[in-house]
Amino acid sequence: MKRSVRKFCGVIILAGVIASCGGSDSSPATEAPVTGAPATDAPATEGVLNVPADYPTIQGAVDAAVEGDLILIAPGTYTEAVQVTTNNIIIRGLDRNTVILDGNFELDNGIRVVGADGVALENMTAMNYTKNGFFWTGVTGYRGDYLTAWRNGDYGVYVFDSVGGVIDNSYGGGSPDAGVYIGECYPCDSLIRNFVAEHNGLGYSGTNAGGNLVITGSIFRNNRAGVVPNSGSYELCYPQRKTTIIGNWVYSNNQADSPAIDVAILAMGNGILSAGGVQNIIERNRVWDHNKTGIGLVPFLEDDPNDEMPEKSAWDMTCAESKKLTPVQPGGGILWDSQDNTVRNNVLEDNRRADIAVGSAGTDLWTLGNCFEGNTYTTSAPTNLEALSPCGTPLTADGDWVTGDLQVITWLVDAETAPPSVDWKIATLPEMPVFDSMPDAATAPGVVASATPPVVDLDAITVPDKIS
Repeated sequence: MKRSVRKFCGVIILAGVIASCGGSDSSPATEAPVTGAPATDAPATEGVLNVPADYPTIQGAVDAAVEGDLILIAPGTYTEAVQVTTNNIIIRGLDRNTVILDGNFELDNGIRVVGADGVALENMTAMNYTKNGFFWTGVTGYRGDYLTAWRNGDYGVYVFDSVGGVIDNSYGGGSPDAGVYIGECYPCDSLIRNFVAEHNGLGYSGTNAGGNLVITGSIFRNNRAGVVPNSGSYELCYPQRKTTIIGNWVYSNNQADSPAIDVAILAMGNGILSAGGVQNIIERNRVWDHNKTGIGLVPFLEDDPNDEMPEKSAWDMTCAESKKLTPVQPGGGILWDSQDNTVRNNVLEDNRRADIAVGSAGTDLWTLGNCFEGNTYTTSAPTNLEALSPCGTPLTADGDWVTGDLQVITWLVDAETAPPSVDWKIATLPEMPVFDSMPDAATAPGVVASATPPVVDLDAITVPDKIS
């Protein structure tokens, strides 16, 4: 999310200038010797580049690759920050758990794909990087499959200003911001599926992302907060809109001993939290064990915005179109209310403040157009929320919108006494999970990333069974 309550920090692209907090992402990749032995002594195959048998470093193989090439990485530890600028290559580890890129708490990104379309990253682990484990920026077509991102200083898997992608069968743990992030795209045309995010500030963060963006079949647990799409003018393509969050497990996101950015501390104790998002569909998720809300639709306060909020008539404007507009500096802070979201057929329990909730800071709740229908729940804020906000019916001021109000403004006070962030380098994490590797990694043909994600049969998705 890259946002502080009082000071925002993130990647901002305005007038062609790229700036980021806490260092530069533009440093060259660092190469270092690999620890480990080649997995095979077989002769090289045309179009297949073996590390370290043919090239001693991953970066060396990447620099030598041409479009269509498959880079195969043997088990070992690689102390590199790899930068990819060649379109349509595949970088694959032979074993997800033993092909390890290690930043040694000094290097910035494990693998950073910069403006290179169609790059697929598969079957490896990135850990101990000061910024991100795996990072795509400015691309059309990307894929991350069987990736593990462990204890990195910003995000685990990070996708920015990119469209047409899939993140599948992957894991992000121990990052102050999010285990997985997609931001600044509309339409994103992207899919997150079978992801596990835990012990991060946020499980998922998605600033100004949406439009054919689906998050499904994934687990968000033991983060400060679970799934948090948000709007804000500190990144482009606002507002956040039209993300479908469906068929996920979201539970126990109250983790007090994790690394966390300021916004994660503010959002702590919530399962799925739309922070100024609009027109999202939150459906058929199983959400339980949160100190605040299971599913909450709340405002995002931006106290130093770069632009005014767009009118509703501009919500369908593409990201490319909106980037051409000239920002208008507001006279002060702005409040991004969550509007026109649909919360339907979720199963919620043991969310202590409210299972389902909508709140604002001064805006009449009935004017926001959020609807709730068919959820299995016990508590809501305001009380009787589904009766007040049915789907398919224009909402009115009739009814009691006051009793049981969420009083979301008090969360600012709560954040002042919440457990502070733990240094990501030393935060207590569970033992690194051992995951299934990509099947037939040594022999499966290399397939570049398509710019068209697979179509998901949303109608076939049901509420998942509860897990522990």
